[in-house]
Amino acid sequence: MSTPRLTDVAVRAGVSMKTVSNVVNGTGSASEATRARVRAAIEELGYRPNVTARRLATGQTGTISVAVSSVTVAYFAELSNRLDQAARKQNLRVVIEQTHGARTNELAILQERERGLVDGVIFHPVSLTPEDLAGQRPGFPLVLLGEGPAPATVDHVMIDNVAAATEITRHLIERGCRRIAFLGAERSGLTHTTGQRFDGYRTALRTAGLRPDPRLRLTVDHYSADNGFRVVTAALEAGIGFDAIVCRDDALAAGALHALHTRGLAVPADVAVAGWDNLIISRHLWPPLTSVEPDKTAIAETALRLLHDRIGGYEGPGRHEIVAAQLLERDSTDR
Repeated sequence: MSTPRLTDVAVRAGVSMKTVSNVVNGTGSASEATRARVRAAIEELGYRPNVTARRLATGQTGTISVAVSSVTVAYFAELSNRLDQAARKQNLRVVIEQTHGARTNELAILQERERGLVDGVIFHPVSLTPEDLAGQRPGFPLVLLGEGPAPATVDHVMIDNVAAATEITRHLIERGCRRIAFLGAERSGLTHTTGQRFDGYRTALRTAGLRPDPRLRLTVDHYSADNGFRVVTAALEAGIGFDAIVCRDDALAAGALHALHTRGLAVPADVAVAGWDNLIISRHLWPPLTSVEPDKTAIAETALRLLHDRIGGYEGPGRHEIVAAQLLERDSTDR
């Protein structure tokens, strides 16, 4: 049986080839009834657009790349899923690329190898410096995510980490906590994101008249529940006392909860725990975890909107947009 062609779909749906092309590419002004008829014909025939032909005709592939550190990090997995969902609404395919946080891999994202393979890139760098970003001029549409620096020429979507970390630390202080630990300072040096969250944490302490104690800066090798468990257990065994923990992310917070339970400490009566990212699992931990929630859907939709503009020919200055984050209070801090 021959491979279905655009003409076959047009005949089956009783429309022109141009109408089928518009429906496939998400363009044109066909009615919803016509679009539904074309989509039904596509499904019945098993038609799949020829990407090579589309690229020759339009100069576009209908595919974008999403580059993140690792999809084993739950936040990036959830964000990548939101990006994929938002892209599909625009009839775009998404290719996920993992950099594993390596500078060489991240630099490669900015280089010309992406040109022609995808229409644009949404990229969350971890290890790149301001100099790295300023020194690169990608020859393709690019939107940066995260709280790292971004050149004035590049679109950037972020949340206000400092303000959110200040709020979550103040929330703990208002509940009577005075020895508040910060779990998640990288042993190898703070990333931009962690640095901003740590700054917000210290700002809230100082505003409340509390002196930051360097022993309460709990360092980790990587972000995982296992690492959170080991670091909090080691701190307790070393006799470091604290009555609350601000965790850099929810995975570390899950490990912290486990460590506290294992030592017979009640949460939040003995130690209150707050996390970050509001992962799906967070509300199912025990007790349910207070967490900062970046609006992942808004991040995805904003990034797609900016990228769509660039793919469409926008050549103006970079647009730096801040997306909302909110503190979701649950039982883990309800003292």
